[in-house]
Amino acid sequence: MQSRKFLALAALLAGVTGNNVSAATLESVSQRGALRCGVNLELAGFARANSLGEYSGFDVDVCRAVASAVFNDSEAVEMVPVSSGDRFTALQSGALDILSRNTTWTLARNAQFGEFVGVNFYDGQGFMVKKNSGIRSALELDNQPICVSSDTTSELNAADFFAVSDLRYRPVFYSDQSEAATGYREGRCKALTTDRSALAALRTSLDEPDAHVVLPEVISKEPLGPVVAANDTEWENVVRWTLNCMINAEELGVSSLNVNQMASSSTTPSIRRLLGKEGDAGELLGLHPDWCSRVIMQVGNYGEVYERNIGPDTPIGLARGINELWTNGGLIYAPPVR
Repeated sequence: MQSRKFLALAALLAGVTGNNVSAATLESVSQRGALRCGVNLELAGFARANSLGEYSGFDVDVCRAVASAVFNDSEAVEMVPVSSGDRFTALQSGALDILSRNTTWTLARNAQFGEFVGVNFYDGQGFMVKKNSGIRSALELDNQPICVSSDTTSELNAADFFAVSDLRYRPVFYSDQSEAATGYREGRCKALTTDRSALAALRTSLDEPDAHVVLPEVISKEPLGPVVAANDTEWENVVRWTLNCMINAEELGVSSLNVNQMASSSTTPSIRRLLGKEGDAGELLGLHPDWCSRVIMQVGNYGEVYERNIGPDTPIGLARGINELWTNGGLIYAPPVR
């Protein structure tokens, strides 16, 4: 099977009509032999394809982790690039098994489009401007053109911020985040607004990254996480507990470097349950007892995934901050495997 095969969304949707999402996604995924995962069209550190069409990134690794849990093969994923405008249509149509695309968990989205299985990145919206603009605060953006993608939480948050701050709002709308970034790059706007993690990623794609600065204000809370279609609790649990597996593994000190040794010699009950040496977690999920060991071995724990893709030693350069484990003062927390 061709690893991480690039599929055009239109081709997938052509074969799916109406709301064909089944209540047996795990079974259909297993029969297909590959997971269909919706990812960003292009966002450095989170989802990006190389010249061979092979994807990597923080959100991509969520997809790869689920493939490891289901197939014992992190490459058994068909990455489907989706825009912000078509992502939920694709999920509800059955063209995707998972949406892992820097998507904010909100009440309306949860009620209308599917089930968020957890938070893999806590973010907040901000603004980026050119350093030579002289602007040092978002409060200096009164009546300035702002590039923003339409029909997103970014659009709504920006409108709220300007209204509350008693500033005039001049949005310049684009159909997607990448198009909004192009508008900013071409000088059509004074500022670009979206999640601060995305701004950090987009900044690396500019010709002179150091000529741009992300302003200090954080104007919203953006809990980002993977989404699955509603009405399939079995599949929802598989994806949710794959994410929880990675978080629990970091907390317990289990990594891709020591997982085999931990599985064979650890006497700690929580580690033995996590790695399938005690308990029935795999059976309850419809997976192999070693499902979590496979995830950690092939993809890594949460910290490894973070550091590899977006951490301080990457071009994105994001400190853990609130995305530290709860034991280190952050918000990353997972229920126990038991």
